[in-house]
Amino acid sequence: MNMLSFLGETPTIALRLAQEECGEEAIVISTKKISNAHQNGKDMYEVVVAVEDEQKKRNLQYTKKAISKATPPSEPIKTQVYDFKEEILKMQSVLEQVQKSIWNPKSQLYDLTIPPEFASMYNTFEQNEFDQEMTYTIMKKTIKQLPIVLKGNPKKVNDFFKLILRRVIPIKHEVPLRKHQRKIIMMVGPTGVGKTTTISKLAARYAYKLGQNYKVGIVTLDSFRVGAIEQLQAYTNIMRLPLEIVKKPEGLSEALLRLKDCNYIFIDTAGSSQYDIDKIELINEYQKRVEEVPIEKILVLPANVKHSDLLEIYKNYSRLSIDYLTFTKLDETRSFGNLISFAHKTKKSITYFSIGQNVPDDLIVSDSTFLIDCFMNRQCVRR
Repeated sequence: MNMLSFLGETPTIALRLAQEECGEEAIVISTKKISNAHQNGKDMYEVVVAVEDEQKKRNLQYTKKAISKATPPSEPIKTQVYDFKEEILKMQSVLEQVQKSIWNPKSQLYDLTIPPEFASMYNTFEQNEFDQEMTYTIMKKTIKQLPIVLKGNPKKVNDFFKLILRRVIPIKHEVPLRKHQRKIIMMVGPTGVGKTTTISKLAARYAYKLGQNYKVGIVTLDSFRVGAIEQLQAYTNIMRLPLEIVKKPEGLSEALLRLKDCNYIFIDTAGSSQYDIDKIELINEYQKRVEEVPIEKILVLPANVKHSDLLEIYKNYSRLSIDYLTFTKLDETRSFGNLISFAHKTKKSITYFSIGQNVPDDLIVSDSTFLIDCFMNRQCVRR
């Protein structure tokens, strides 16, 4: 096999010369730049091919000599290797970006190519563990609805996604009571999600922070957890609020009667595993004793668990006829897509966010803008 060299002002010209002389069977061994325009008046590239035909070799050597004579002898050619490795690495980088922009869910029901201008936002959805089906729907809707003139503006793209997210987050806005109104709120949920601390925050908020001088009372049904009653007693003593301790279902109606002058009554319940159906049903027993009294049930959920766990908790606690949601531990996670996906799928509005242990400050009244900011920044954004 013989090595032959061809020159041209571009790699394409040199390669074409090689193919014309040697045919398609010629094997390209290398391509390199051997002359710069600012040095010799023109760029010059050399293509080296391998052939087996001796006659072609002789003809091509003559051709090479003829071309070489066109180069001024007084200006020797300086060889510069054309860096194909660098070009290949650049291509790999581009391919990786394209790969990140291709919709590739576990299910093959969907195929959606994410435009480059949406790639950053798509990654944000992935990092926030947003539900895949909802991600697909939102991406498809945005690709279809966002005007072409806005696609080149990253801020406009982000604002459009924020608008769509705002539409899918169900929010229960806080509406203060009128003077003679009364509301009873029961907090339910698994052990350790922060029901007692959240009740203390809400009690302080309604009693002292809204400027309405609301009368607030607290009832606890939690006689199972060690220290639960003592924790509430400590808070209620500091806030000078009445506390009723109820240990049996038949005692709830009497406790509510003793708090009849309160505008807000918060009921703390015993936490239990979502799989402990007996304890969940015990809460139902308390409710049945006061069926004539309207009680708002709020399911308290931790933000730092995955979407499937939230659905499991909701599935078993929904037997209590849940009205609204409150999320705690937002300061203990970097993924907020599960909150948005879960609230949207269950169609239960969010009432409050707990962002820490400080009573009463670490409480945020439900606000889609706050949750979206957490989502975009991937951290709890304190105000």
